[in-house]
Amino acid sequence: MLDLSLLQSVLIIVGFFFLHWYSSLFFQSFFYHRYAAHQQFTMNKFWERVFYFLGYISQGSSYLEPKGYAVMHRLHHAHTDTEHDPHSPSFSKNLWDMMMQTKRYYQSINNDKTFVEIAEKFYKDIPEWKWVNRLGDNWGSRIGWGAFYVIFYVVFATKWWMFALVPIHFVMGPFHGAVINWFAHKIGYINYRMRNTSKNILNLDFLMWGEGLHNNHHRKPYSANFAQKWFEFDPMYPVIKVFHWLHIIRLKPVTVNSDY
Repeated sequence: MLDLSLLQSVLIIVGFFFLHWYSSLFFQSFFYHRYAAHQQFTMNKFWERVFYFLGYISQGSSYLEPKGYAVMHRLHHAHTDTEHDPHSPSFSKNLWDMMMQTKRYYQSINNDKTFVEIAEKFYKDIPEWKWVNRLGDNWGSRIGWGAFYVIFYVVFATKWWMFALVPIHFVMGPFHGAVINWFAHKIGYINYRMRNTSKNILNLDFLMWGEGLHNNHHRKPYSANFAQKWFEFDPMYPVIKVFHWLHIIRLKPVTVNSDY
């Protein structure tokens, strides 16, 4: 006999998890990646701060500063799969080792210290809101968000195994990056042969908001549409087009940028 109370609990827990998953990923892809790192479109200061703050809300305990993310990602494009790549599986023993290397680069950039000499161009035009950064980096804020996730599960979870998803909430932002930076350089198919290991993981992209089309993105980092073949679809691109139509953002003319 179907246990309706158990089913209800599962639906609430899974719904909460994917709300956090997709909201965090949305702002990381839209604001951090396509806007801060690649500047594929522009927006005024009001909307920049709206998305900046919503990025903090969605990431919660795993808040990432746009500056650290954007500089590190630009370095990744400029030095893909070399010893200067902040997160290359080719220079990491395993996924955990790559995540720790990424963390060291991120913290070093945010503290204005670097492992390699970084040209000024990699810091150019990156949004920064110090108040939100201080709030997001504060351990009181991180612990508070973590406590919120745990309390939600305590209230709605009815079985111990439902708590298995809680650790992912704590590290949601870096977890998304690790999935792409590891698996999209390990498995998948290639549309464009380049001097790097980037691949498309289209079969997993329903979880990744278009970020799984990684080989395409490495070939055309200036393009806001990561889909290149007829059978590919980048779910973020229609959102970007709607925001452009509403004058929330303005898409830039597509021009080749070989740096990042």
